[in-house]
Amino acid sequence: MAELRGARIMEIWTTERLTAQRLKHADLDDLVALHLDPDVSRYLGGVRSPAVTTAYLATSMAHWDRYGFGLWAWRTPDGKFVGRAGIRHVVVEDAQEVEIAYALRRPFWGMGLASEITKALIELGFQRLGLSSLVGVVLVPHAASRHVLEKAGFLFEREVVFHDQPCVLYRKLSPEAPGGVTP
Repeated sequence: MAELRGARIMEIWTTERLTAQRLKHADLDDLVALHLDPDVSRYLGGVRSPAVTTAYLATSMAHWDRYGFGLWAWRTPDGKFVGRAGIRHVVVEDAQEVEIAYALRRPFWGMGLASEITKALIELGFQRLGLSSLVGVVLVPHAASRHVLEKAGFLFEREVVFHDQPCVLYRKLSPEAPGGVTP
């Protein structure tokens, strides 16, 4: 489990084009719509029912309560829901990891928003949380997501099975970690 240099991080914050707010019950309808979109969900292991998304939201909120960080709902300045993304603890093949995770609505694909979010999450994970490593776990055929991670300096580490799906694991070390590289 990761050691943290602070109890809690920002529940609401902004990047150049987006606002992030800690996931809450009010985000359920937006998350359900995101998870029911077959184009989005094909990279999340399949379409998720409203009941599964409700449980997902409860798990995400519990992660915040336990660790002081987690997933945020991301919105445009005029309040349009872009998607959900954040940093969370996961177990990958019996190893504890901290993952950058993101899923964006189709209208926001190809605009560089996943890269903007990923860059902000890396900074948050390394500088605010003091993490030594972050991973990205991506379904093998999801080339766009793999590209986002590679562009952000994540390196391919290995193929893994995650939630019974063939995936690839990418890793980025903090510049301050042994073996880390200064960006």
